[in-house]
Amino acid sequence: MIILNSLFPIVALLGIGNILKSRGMTDSAFLDTSDRLIYYFFFPVMLFWEIGKASLDKGIDWDFCLASFCALLAMFVLSALAIRVFRISDFQAGSFSQGCYRFNTYIGVAVILNSLGTEGVKYFGIMIAFTIPLLNLFAVATLIWFSGKKVGIRRRVEILAMALIANPLILACLAGILYSRIFGGFPAFINNTLSLVSMVALPMALISVGGALTFAKVRGNLVPSLLASALKLLVLPLLGWLFFHLFHVTGMPFKVGMICLCLPTSTAIYVLSSQMNSDTELASAAIVISTLLSFVSLSVALVL
Repeated sequence: MIILNSLFPIVALLGIGNILKSRGMTDSAFLDTSDRLIYYFFFPVMLFWEIGKASLDKGIDWDFCLASFCALLAMFVLSALAIRVFRISDFQAGSFSQGCYRFNTYIGVAVILNSLGTEGVKYFGIMIAFTIPLLNLFAVATLIWFSGKKVGIRRRVEILAMALIANPLILACLAGILYSRIFGGFPAFINNTLSLVSMVALPMALISVGGALTFAKVRGNLVPSLLASALKLLVLPLLGWLFFHLFHVTGMPFKVGMICLCLPTSTAIYVLSSQMNSDTELASAAIVISTLLSFVSLSVALVL
């Protein structure tokens, strides 16, 4: 029942988002505005609230962070090898690489809240804070390397710095961790306000993701998107399982880590691919394929 209880609400909201778009009740302009509101306001507020009210008396589990770092680094190396072995073109390389290791935080929070509760979100927030900078570094480095353009070190640092400094999810998680360590909770009137704001975040995020899913670009990019999804949803979780055991990560951190590594690829890969002249059609296909297949990997993670 844990699989049905945790995943059915997510499938339902993604489906509703897709139906609303197909029926013309939402459109691209609405979804663009919704995405901005979610990314820059509703989701950061929710992460700050969930992490800020959680207890961090035991500090940060550094073994959990290090094991996650090792798993993602190993996948980044494997994705680079796959680009060469499977002859992924330079134009597709950046989108393909991101599809192998970036994860959808919206779906992640929804699954973890449904299955593990607020305690799970605390660890997921810590993972976001420590891994998103790493994933941005991987993505920007790959996109620049295969762009065919000579980009100076200063420009690379500027691109990476903007990707990190301007990321509201990282800032919200770090602010939540800091607030929890200093104050350890919210006054009732602030807690109730943040609770109401946070109620909007997940339904709107999942409906927005569902509305953006389209099969239009899948047919011409089926093989590379399937390969990226296999690396993301099969190989990466196996790497995570290995490193979590090597670093003796158990209990709640293990559960959160495995769910995180089984998530579909992030919709952000489309945005970054567009900004840095990589294949947005492959990015779109990877998002759709990994989202559909992730319900198998997430089911396995929930059973574990």
